[in-house]
Amino acid sequence: MNIEAINKATQFISEKLTEQPKLGLILGSGLGKLADEIANPIKIKYAEIPGFPESTVEGHEGQLVIGELKGATVLAMQGRFHFYEGYGLEQVTFPVRVMKELGIETVVVTNAAGAVNHSLEPGDLMLITDHINQTGANPLIGPNNQELGVRFPDMSTAYSAPLQQLARDVAKKLTMTLKEGVYVWNSGPSYETPAEVRMIGQLGGDAVGMSTVPEVIVARHAGMEVVGISCISNMAAGILDQPLSHNEVIETTERVREQFLSFVKEMIASMTDK
Repeated sequence: MNIEAINKATQFISEKLTEQPKLGLILGSGLGKLADEIANPIKIKYAEIPGFPESTVEGHEGQLVIGELKGATVLAMQGRFHFYEGYGLEQVTFPVRVMKELGIETVVVTNAAGAVNHSLEPGDLMLITDHINQTGANPLIGPNNQELGVRFPDMSTAYSAPLQQLARDVAKKLTMTLKEGVYVWNSGPSYETPAEVRMIGQLGGDAVGMSTVPEVIVARHAGMEVVGISCISNMAAGILDQPLSHNEVIETTERVREQFLSFVKEMIASMTDK
């Protein structure tokens, strides 16, 4: 990882800030509306930031939004980068490195995911308790820079136990159902086959998607705390007798948008209070 490139992007963003961001938000497909709730926003298009790729996926605005949300100064990625877009994992996770250099210590990562576990259904919010990397790729492959993190980072607590408990407490306070499960990362962009979905279930996966895991690995490598939330947007292939489409993902996230917004905002408020 090129520290010079990280520093250049960090300096570019820092020069536009009036407050120090304390919390990073990575917003997945159809979930970027949360960034519209940020007060006094500073918006920076990815294309303007040195070293940043450009987001090419429908439902991703492709910009940073920095400002105040529920008493915290936050930096939100309104749209993310994916391995399937043709970017290397160093590019996919570059913004997470920049977050760390900006002083962010906690990251809330969100995504839209397909349900593998039959107890999940479209519209559910699922707290990510752990993940499975099924791609064979890892953003830390290659020379390691000790300034950024250790050579062999521990992933036994990839998702912060205290932040998971905070999420459960917030769900209880809002009297909403929060499911829990293991998120599986596949590269995409093709959806899984029914046979692959059955295999994922046997491996212990509850939901499957095409993002999140590389960012979480790098965030943990950098020493940041992570909490992850999946919006279950569809049943994975073979569970229902119907084809899958990205339109369904966007439609479902739109349908549960208010619940998602309320939940994440209350989480941020609870983090700020601590």
